[in-house]
Amino acid sequence: MSYWRATRHPAPCLFFVLPLLIVYEYGVIALGGPKSAAVRNGADAWLRWLLDQAGPGISLFAPVAIGLVLIFRALRHKDDAPPDAPSVLLGMVIECIALAVGLWVMSRSFGPILDAMGINLSTPSAAAGGAASTPLSQAVTFLGAGIYEEVLFRLMLFGGLIAILRIALIPKTLATLLAAVLSAFGFAAVHHLGARGEAVDGYVFAFRVLAGLIFAAVYAFRGFGIAVGTHACYDVLVGIPL
Repeated sequence: MSYWRATRHPAPCLFFVLPLLIVYEYGVIALGGPKSAAVRNGADAWLRWLLDQAGPGISLFAPVAIGLVLIFRALRHKDDAPPDAPSVLLGMVIECIALAVGLWVMSRSFGPILDAMGINLSTPSAAAGGAASTPLSQAVTFLGAGIYEEVLFRLMLFGGLIAILRIALIPKTLATLLAAVLSAFGFAAVHHLGARGEAVDGYVFAFRVLAGLIFAAVYAFRGFGIAVGTHACYDVLVGIPL
């Protein structure tokens, strides 16, 4: 099996994402203690809210549920798992970093390119607030974004929309494109909802839609593990001054 196919196999995804999930959950508890909710990523809170609709306390099993899904998918395909797992995982790390750097460069040039084209998306925005946090707690939060936002918007929303559109007899290519666009707009919009939502900025919203499309493409063509790793690396590059 080639590396390009191996990254999409559930087994490498399991061994790539599960350690990140464990590190995130441990980091939240170690850094936040009784105030761990302040360290948790927004998508983590959204997923826990969804699970709580099924019953009180169900949200506590969010990371367990994600882990079980990854393990179940890997076990279903264990007979054709890639033989050289360490090499595949190392390649995934390198690829995630390369994709994240490319997306970071794109984010830096996105606004100037739109301005040069005469497209002005500036909107009034409030100054960012909130308590200061350490680089370590920020890194933990960004790691959670990579995991939980990809679970919500790519694994669940993007994948779910494709399944629904295919049931509605929409051709596969068109269903994938529609699902990518809808999930990308949902990914961008949800950052502005709720008490912790950000003030709307046209450039930021437009770039998040573009980023959502890119993450959907990474998920579809390179696999869930690389989508998670790329998202987490990109958030660290953007959010923590180096």
